[in-house]
Amino acid sequence: MHPRPLTKADFDHVVEVIDRWWGGPISNFAQPIFFYELGEQALVVEADGILVGFLLGFVAEKPLRTGYVHLVGIHPDYRRRGVGRLLYATFTEACRKEGCTRMKAITTLGNEGSIRFHLGVGWEAQEVEHYAGPERKRIVFTKDMTDSLPPPPNTPIN
Repeated sequence: MHPRPLTKADFDHVVEVIDRWWGGPISNFAQPIFFYELGEQALVVEADGILVGFLLGFVAEKPLRTGYVHLVGIHPDYRRRGVGRLLYATFTEACRKEGCTRMKAITTLGNEGSIRFHLGVGWEAQEVEHYAGPERKRIVFTKDMTDSLPPPPNTPIN
């Protein structure tokens, strides 16, 4: 499997397949802003010459430099094969190089697959009341990266 940056052709393909991959309408979350304006860290994974997964993410500046995962999709035939872990590891490394001090993602209550995945890769989860508006709870995932940042310049390494 090979991760690489998202291209316009990949984005167009994602918009075509995402509802099938998710098993319901979700394509409105794959906005073109994630390719045109925020796409520097957006990724796809290919296997056997076909696109089998994608991650739409970006680096947010406030309140802390944060790698934010907006939307991930895995081809149904490639689930539980490490595609998600590869996407997250690649995205996390890109965010680390950009100086991010934490990672963040959100999901809805009841999205057990997302919850299990994030906990399984070492993220923390917190249920937040009114996160998405009145009476709209969300699970907020975070991962602290301050312990894995390189030392500042001129800092001796023991």
